[in-house]
Amino acid sequence: MTRSNSLLSFGLAVIVLISLIGFQLCTYTVNEYEQVIITQFGKPVGQPITTAGLHFKLPLMHTVHRIDKRILEWDGRANEMPTRDKLYIIVDTFGRWRIKDPSLYFITMRDETSALSRLDDILGSEVRNALAKHDLIEIVRTDKDRKPVFDEILADTTTTTGTALPAIKLGRASLEREVVKEASPKLAQFGVELLDIRFMRINYNQRVTTKIYDRMISERQKIASRFRSEGEGEAAKILGNKERELRKIESEAYREVQKIRGEADAKAASIYAAAYNATPEAASFYQFMRTMESYPAVLGGSTLILSTDSELLRFLKSSTPTKAPTPAAPTPATPPAP
Repeated sequence: MTRSNSLLSFGLAVIVLISLIGFQLCTYTVNEYEQVIITQFGKPVGQPITTAGLHFKLPLMHTVHRIDKRILEWDGRANEMPTRDKLYIIVDTFGRWRIKDPSLYFITMRDETSALSRLDDILGSEVRNALAKHDLIEIVRTDKDRKPVFDEILADTTTTTGTALPAIKLGRASLEREVVKEASPKLAQFGVELLDIRFMRINYNQRVTTKIYDRMISERQKIASRFRSEGEGEAAKILGNKERELRKIESEAYREVQKIRGEADAKAASIYAAAYNATPEAASFYQFMRTMESYPAVLGGSTLILSTDSELLRFLKSSTPTKAPTPAAPTPATPPAP
């Protein structure tokens, strides 16, 4: 009994193992983010499997090929391309795509590596064609409806910085849509749907970058020179106004001083006239004092030969020494009464 039970258990185990192996060979699972192509001896069989879950196949005859059905990315290489206005720029692009027809994609591409290579060829060619038909301003500006920022301070300068930018017809967003429109039919032949393409970076060619920087520096130096000259002119104007105002203030102050001084001299003269004309003796004394005050100015440090009849020496000739008053005799003291 024990031996027969062991053989029975072993047989059941073998049957279960064979069943599991057969189940694995006959079934496969599909995830939510993928779709499956079944091939028989290298050729697709039936329709693509796009629903997630457990599915069956013929063992050893059918091969499962899994294809991603999510949105995939394409990162283009940075290439040097010419524009319509003969400027060479380096454009770096990227895009988004997905597999729309798995059967056609599998027949023509087989795998994602081949698909990316074909995308490089088609999208790179379409981007080059689009850029060759438009000027650089169309590629740089985002949209034709967007108004460029314009500095009114630089409006009257002769540099390109102070002039208005030329009008554009499309803009970068329209060029990107144009590339998508032209490339989509070509990619549809391989079961690929192009969703979007964008210009990630646009740079000048290295050979002309230095010249562009030098031109920008030259323009800024012209603007700086203009501002300096305007500032110097304004400074000279301010200094001129300051000098004019200063001279005006000094002139008015001098006039006011002279007016006050004249009024003071007139008032002093009237006071002197009132004082010295009060009596003949006061008038004679005033004439004598004025003459004496003039002697230091006339005779000081000079040698003059004057006649004895000169009016200048009139008071010197007429002056006579005055006698000292005789002191009065002292009065004898009166003795006190007894």
